Amino acid sequence: MANSAPPTTDDGRYERQPFHFTERITADGRDGRPAEPGRYRIVVSRACPWASRTLVTRRLMGLEDVISVAVADPIQDDRSWRFTLDPGDVDPVLGIAFLADAYHKADPTYDGGISVPAIVDVPSGAVVTNDVFQVTLDLATEWRAFAREGAPDLYPEALRGEIDEVNARVYADLNAAVYEAGFATTQEAYEDAYARVFACLDWLEERLAGQRFVVGDTITEADIRLFTTLIRFDAVYHGHFKCNRNKITEMPVVWAYLRDLFQTPGFGDTVDLDHIKRHYYEVHANINPTQIVPSGPDLSGLTTPHGREALGGRPFGDGTPPGPAPADEVIAQQL
Repeated sequence: MANSAPPTTDDGRYERQPFHFTERITADGRDGRPAEPGRYRIVVSRACPWASRTLVTRRLMGLEDVISVAVADPIQDDRSWRFTLDPGDVDPVLGIAFLADAYHKADPTYDGGISVPAIVDVPSGAVVTNDVFQVTLDLATEWRAFAREGAPDLYPEALRGEIDEVNARVYADLNAAVYEAGFATTQEAYEDAYARVFACLDWLEERLAGQRFVVGDTITEADIRLFTTLIRFDAVYHGHFKCNRNKITEMPVVWAYLRDLFQTPGFGDTVDLDHIKRHYYEVHANINPTQIVPSGPDLSGLTTPHGREALGGRPFGDGTPPGPAPADEVIAQQL
């Protein structure tokens, strides 16, 4: 069982490691890694919000038959992400038992953290990138030649400046700040992160009151990055990470927005609340030493009417919703 405390600074602040593998996979292969069907495999944990972004983007773009996915066990051991959900505890495509094997194939001297998502080059078995920020943008743009007909434009050129600006704030004050609150080892560090989390949520409550999506009138990268944090908030961050001023269900606008996205094909059908809760409560034993996984909260309201259609907007723009998830990727919802 993984039980090491996350890295913190001298003043008790959680510090995320920089990405070590940052090669880009592009349409023209200008960096030596061309987008090519069947060549790469995305390793994810459905528990991880950063990895879940890739699952949402892949579904929306219709890349299921182009880039395969390996799903790691939500419960890590000392060697981190493992493939114990697969027969023989080995990923059937990569032929490895641990994601660390692909990291060390790329760099035998690497001694940092093993993170998901990670894109692995199947022929060589080596990790190409674990840069979650660039991965989703590239799936939405550099892989477009292989996307389904009707795939949405998740990073429209005219809105990229605003999307980047919103993403920067949401990352610093929500996506990352919930972890900074949860892993803080001093009261001051915790209170700073806590304040930023709820200032950001209050800003979103106001911003989303008059518009259906975070930027523009269609779903973009900004919505994907926000969704994967919001869907975990009440189940994990509210209690486990002590972000407990209020739940998302107690914020009328953000709660309706979350329901809207959850009910949109490509979002809710990638969510595995069982994996999410078991990972956080069992793996973070420094925070939850009993490793008891809570039975709640009741999230059945995610499927209730949200009324956001009244704000207008076109979720997929000029495109269309994705079709049903592949049979081997269907998730039994725990609502």
